Amino acid sequence: MALGLNGEEKSNDPAGLFQKAQVIDDMAARSDQNEEEEEEDDDEDDEPRLKYASLTKSQGQVYRNGDATSAFLVAGDKMIIGTHNGNIHVFLLPSFQSLRAYRPHSASITSVSISPFPPPLPTAKSESLNKVPVEPRSLSARAPTSQDTASPSAKNPRQVPVPATPSNTIHIATSSIDGNVCISSLIDSKDVLLRNFGRPVQAVAISPEYRNDRSYISGGLAGNLVLTIGGRPGISSTSNTTGGAVSTASGWLGTIGLGTNNGTDTVLHSGEGSISAIKWSLSGRYVVWVNEQGIKIMRSSLHLESSEIDFAWKRISHIDRPNLPGWEEMAGLWKARLEWVDEDGLELDNEDIRAIGIPEVKNGIAASITSTDVQSIRRNSESKRIEKLLVGWGGTIWIIKVQPGGTAIGKESGERKAGLVEVVTILRTDCIISGVSLYTPKLLLVLAYLTSDEGQKNRDSNSQHDTPRRGVHRRQNALQPEMRIIDIATKEEVCVADTLKVSRFQSLSATDYHLGVLPLVKTSTKVVTQRGALEVIGGIGGGLWDVTRDATMYPTRLFSSAASVRSSGSNSDLQSGKSAAGMTMDINVATFRGQGAHPDIMTRSMKIFIQSPYDCVLATRPTIADHLSWLEVHERYEEAWNLIDAYPEAANSLPEKTTDSSPGTPTKAQASLVEFFADDISQTASSQTRYSNSQAEKEKRHLGEMWLQQLIKKCDWTRAGQVAGQVLSTSSSWEHWVWVFAEANKFQEVTPYVPSVQMQPPLSSSVYEVILGHYISHDRPRLNDVLERWSPELFNVHTIIARIEGKLKVGDVREDTVEDGIAGRDWQILMKNLAKLYLADGRAKDALRCYIKLQDADAAMTLIGDYRLVEAISDDLPGLILLRISKEQQKSAPLTELEEASIEPIRLLVDEAHHGTVRPEIVISQLENRSGMLPYLFFYLRALWNGDTYTAPTSPSPEHPSPKSINLAATEGKSLVNDHADLAVSLFAEYDRALFFTFLRSSQSYTLEKASTICDSRQYIPELVYLLAKEGRTRQALSIIIDKIADVSQAIAFAKEQDDPDLWDDLLDYSMNKPTFIRGLLEEVGTSINPIALVRRIPEGLEIEGLRQGLSRMIREYELQDSISEGVARVLRGEVAMGMNTLRTGQKKGVKFDIVHQARPASRHSNKNHIHPKERPKVIKPGHCAGCGDAFFEDGETSLLNINH
Repeated sequence: MALGLNGEEKSNDPAGLFQKAQVIDDMAARSDQNEEEEEEDDDEDDEPRLKYASLTKSQGQVYRNGDATSAFLVAGDKMIIGTHNGNIHVFLLPSFQSLRAYRPHSASITSVSISPFPPPLPTAKSESLNKVPVEPRSLSARAPTSQDTASPSAKNPRQVPVPATPSNTIHIATSSIDGNVCISSLIDSKDVLLRNFGRPVQAVAISPEYRNDRSYISGGLAGNLVLTIGGRPGISSTSNTTGGAVSTASGWLGTIGLGTNNGTDTVLHSGEGSISAIKWSLSGRYVVWVNEQGIKIMRSSLHLESSEIDFAWKRISHIDRPNLPGWEEMAGLWKARLEWVDEDGLELDNEDIRAIGIPEVKNGIAASITSTDVQSIRRNSESKRIEKLLVGWGGTIWIIKVQPGGTAIGKESGERKAGLVEVVTILRTDCIISGVSLYTPKLLLVLAYLTSDEGQKNRDSNSQHDTPRRGVHRRQNALQPEMRIIDIATKEEVCVADTLKVSRFQSLSATDYHLGVLPLVKTSTKVVTQRGALEVIGGIGGGLWDVTRDATMYPTRLFSSAASVRSSGSNSDLQSGKSAAGMTMDINVATFRGQGAHPDIMTRSMKIFIQSPYDCVLATRPTIADHLSWLEVHERYEEAWNLIDAYPEAANSLPEKTTDSSPGTPTKAQASLVEFFADDISQTASSQTRYSNSQAEKEKRHLGEMWLQQLIKKCDWTRAGQVAGQVLSTSSSWEHWVWVFAEANKFQEVTPYVPSVQMQPPLSSSVYEVILGHYISHDRPRLNDVLERWSPELFNVHTIIARIEGKLKVGDVREDTVEDGIAGRDWQILMKNLAKLYLADGRAKDALRCYIKLQDADAAMTLIGDYRLVEAISDDLPGLILLRISKEQQKSAPLTELEEASIEPIRLLVDEAHHGTVRPEIVISQLENRSGMLPYLFFYLRALWNGDTYTAPTSPSPEHPSPKSINLAATEGKSLVNDHADLAVSLFAEYDRALFFTFLRSSQSYTLEKASTICDSRQYIPELVYLLAKEGRTRQALSIIIDKIADVSQAIAFAKEQDDPDLWDDLLDYSMNKPTFIRGLLEEVGTSINPIALVRRIPEGLEIEGLRQGLSRMIREYELQDSISEGVARVLRGEVAMGMNTLRTGQKKGVKFDIVHQARPASRHSNKNHIHPKERPKVIKPGHCAGCGDAFFEDGETSLLNINH
């Protein structure tokens, strides 16, 4: 585990800082020692943040003739490898096609640098027509001289030039322990410089603008940081810093203009030990280098403003090396690792993924990210003028920010500085750092080099022997390297370190490993969907893009936990790498023409390359498919199933078969180089939906069954039943797993989830019958729930009916048996479900018998209404009506309660009467002959009169009957009631007086004498008055109104209704001795009688209250009537006058019309006295009368305005 220093350093490291950190490290190590063994098992189950793949086979030509990697650089679409034999190999990514291979040095190459950095990416527009040459090129086996390197000779065959595309227009700078620095153009083999510095050169950094300024910086064991400018291409020269006579003379002659232009060397810094690393910043403004005393940063000569000329090559910061034991001796041996951070090329943090609302699967694995999402996050990032630097040296990591300078403070107050440097974070680790980079803005990638304590002790004991041992001694105590991810804020590892599998790791040192990163490159959708890679770079075989995942080395095979490596000895498999000595020296650029690019290098994410002398490993962010694979390998089937359910594209993890295609015909699987360098955020929604739904469903079924097996092994049957309902989707799988549950007698756990709708193909009915049979025998209450959910179409109804009937016949389930304190509970359940099954089998009468036994009125009535079964029980209609009414209710319940309880069977009988099934005579006869049934007979006749028919409550969509149908039913019902009018009169008069009066007014079928007798006996005066008037006894009716009702308004209304003058006289005679009647007559009689006659008949001296008001009202009514009549007369006269004016105007006005030019009929008007009117024609023809349709003739005798028409 990496241990961090919690403090932050703003300038040079203060004394004692690292000693304090060491104490903290020791205390933390002792506190964690007891917990380490307990955490080992848990750590092994943690999902790795990275996935790994071996690319060693793609670099096969590098290792020929026993060669090994010593320097490494990856940028843009190029991978450049330097070897111990002094060779340089330039590969094109992602195909690993060899672009160029040459030998600039005679010894190990120590560093590689390119200009510009990073190089431009290929574009389809500029590089679609350029072909990569496939002619073989080779290297000489001997070490070259300066002249051999500068100019090709016959022994070095001429190399085929690389296409001059923007992405290939780069210069490669290399340094070597042979003391030389070589600058070579990739596309122009003549553009090469070789400069000798006399001492081993450890580092070289070429200017980002080398094509313009022809400058580079180098340094090595001499301790000089040398800036070299210029030089003649194709010429080998010696640096003037070596102190030799030749270099001195060349420099002196050059200063006076007599020497050749071999370049000038300027020592920028010296005297602090050997230099191990140099690197230009991404902007080119700054240069960082590391010597034995610490880290130095200076301002370069690039991008200087006019006021900043004095800042060129001025040092702006120095950071001391840690003052810890061992650093004095190892500072010059540990190689510093420098990395200027491209923050736009980092992966997203988990917080950023969640912030933009994208579902996060786990550990930063997101479902889909677009370029807009990333830009929305990084739009608020730090200013581009601030550059971030990572330095890994020994076991320490520095995170440094460099920005343009401001005004100094302190002793140099007021002076303007070339730049400001801030040490943001310092981290201590328990390893030697072989590479460092930023993975996300908050996470560090560290390539850790480890040694075993036992090997260190053996080495120390061997060094104490008196007799020295002969031969070359190589360390044998190194462990496998680890890839660690460290949280910058907490200084802790976020996951278990990944142990990398590399060859001959025991004998390798920390400087033998290299870490290179290809950052994310955001591209637009248009670029991603451009032409294929073959058209982009040319000459690459189509097979490069037909990839397979067979070569993928997922962490389960590539690495194990760090603890397991440390605790075990070296494995023979790890030492079984074959020697490359038997390989030939020829480097053929067509070697990998047909070899496919590894699928992991085609992923659209940050690509992390780990290079050792004998291996190359690629690390990338796991995809959703990788996460799915990891979950399945670790038997986490629930998470895997949920993942593929949410993201069906994860099912595309199955291997794809490779196919061969010709170089000139790109296949569908091909992609452009721009797509290779693109990341997930540049993908469109269409690329996420390319996965097959059938493949996803197939994978879901597989994972679901594995999940079920896992739960059943744990005997978690309840959860297994829930999961079965969630994951099983085919009839065959359901049949299999139901039998598994049945054999274990776990019906209750699986039944709620068995499909309740028919599947395609159908699930076997035996599955349902077995479950139902179990509940019939052992669990009747659950049987009721199951049959309510399951349609009878799912199983054989006859089989289940036979099972229930057999259970009832056995006799162990009866009406009097008690279950859970309830008498007849199971019997009622079986009978109820048996009735349902009878109905499903079309046996409605058998089902009705079951409901009658159960005394289930609702079900029985519903069944009778739906299947018209009233006729079957027509011999006991009172029993049907009293189905919901108990004997106690018959004795004491109010009429409204009885009506509500009997309304359903009453309506049913009414409906049957309309259909003619049960005639009203049958109902009346049964109810009249049974005591206590008269109220129900009244309910029946009233419903029949109102047309209140029955609607089945179980109809799927009950609708209110239309008014037309209601009127029709009421009309028919009234006709049926009129057949029993006298009975209706007596019942209506008894139970509903309002309906009785309505019936008297509407019906003509009852006997008047009987009705009058009933009204007289019950003192129904309004009804009696109506009947007397209907019999013609109006005077008797009027006297009843005056004497018994004493309502003058009703008397006047009755007189108006009869319109009988004699009746008016009777009314006046009856009213003359009643002042209230006289006043009512004055106010309400209106114009019905002569008001003078009324006034004259009022007795003299009779005091009448309100006489004045009555007379005034009568007079106003007559005046109003007279005014209305006069107004009507005026309107009528005006209308007549207007009509006459219109007629006269029309008669005087001529009318233009056409005439028919033809012979006039001879006898047309022969009989003028017998003119028969004709109907108006539907279509009026030109020249014809619009009234009769006859034609007009020239000189005709017919008048144009014929009033007869």
